Amino acid sequence: MRLPEPRGPLTAALTHDLATRPTVSARTAEIAEQVVAGVDDALADDDLQLALASCYELHYRGFDGVSDDWEWEPGLLQLRAGLERAHLAALHRVAGPMTPTDESIDRQITALIDADDSPSLSSYMAKQGTAEQWREYLTLRSVYHLKEADPHTFAIPRLSGRAKAAMVEIQADEYGGGSAARMHSELFAGLLRDLGLDAGYGALWDEAPAAAFASVNTMSLFGLHRRWRGAALGHLTAVEMTSSEPSRRYSAGLRRLGHGERTTVFYDEHVEADAVHEQIASVDMCGSLVAEEPELAADVLFGAACSLAMDGLAASHLLTAWEAGHSALYRERALAA
Repeated sequence: MRLPEPRGPLTAALTHDLATRPTVSARTAEIAEQVVAGVDDALADDDLQLALASCYELHYRGFDGVSDDWEWEPGLLQLRAGLERAHLAALHRVAGPMTPTDESIDRQITALIDADDSPSLSSYMAKQGTAEQWREYLTLRSVYHLKEADPHTFAIPRLSGRAKAAMVEIQADEYGGGSAARMHSELFAGLLRDLGLDAGYGALWDEAPAAAFASVNTMSLFGLHRRWRGAALGHLTAVEMTSSEPSRRYSAGLRRLGHGERTTVFYDEHVEADAVHEQIASVDMCGSLVAEEPELAADVLFGAACSLAMDGLAASHLLTAWEAGHSALYRERALAA
């Protein structure tokens, strides 16, 4: 994976350091502090979100021409921590305070989902999404789906007992049950190819908008920090509880455009798998975690609320752009400007 094209002073300085230096320069650290201090909406800021995604990517597959030693470079970790603080503050603003009740945690997560009033992107795509809008939507989702399951998997070593076993059970399905061809990331890559998009890992980063990175950065932050292990489980549970029916609608939208089972298999797989995972995630995984560590209940709910908020952010970004008659992709917007 190559380093992404910069989107502002921070990513310009950071990518230069990653490509040419062994450590973060004082100038890059200074720019990062200025960006964090001056940002109005961290979740929508392309420069901040891409910089944070680049920091996290060093824990995944890294970048061509960038030393693996960068993964734990102290200056980079300090820079990343500042970006994470801005990102977390924005998440708290959109998710709101979480106050657990005496109800079981699965019921509390269900109540959060029921109260969510985000626009239904899947309904739009099922009924009227055009081929070009589908390509834009898949470009946004590629930032996550080409590494599907990986951000949440970071949380597994931080768990024990039934919560850990339940998460492994869910993640094993995400990785195709041992079959590389059935891994959900590989099924998504096939979907990209069928719609004429580059299915290479990270190949569409330069087109993806900030909302795409904000969503995956949230997962990476939760998975990589033991402090947020409860949020990681809550986030995964909300994903599993809210994806079955939307996947059915996405599949219907692709069939409406003339695509067959070879193309819809990614969504067809999620219709069945996530319906099974729902109870495992909410009762066995989150229920067991909260029973063992009741102080994490608020974090579980926070993670679930962030999952809903990030889906709503992405849907609003896409639908607002399309309703205005222009592209929702970053590169198209940058070229127009």
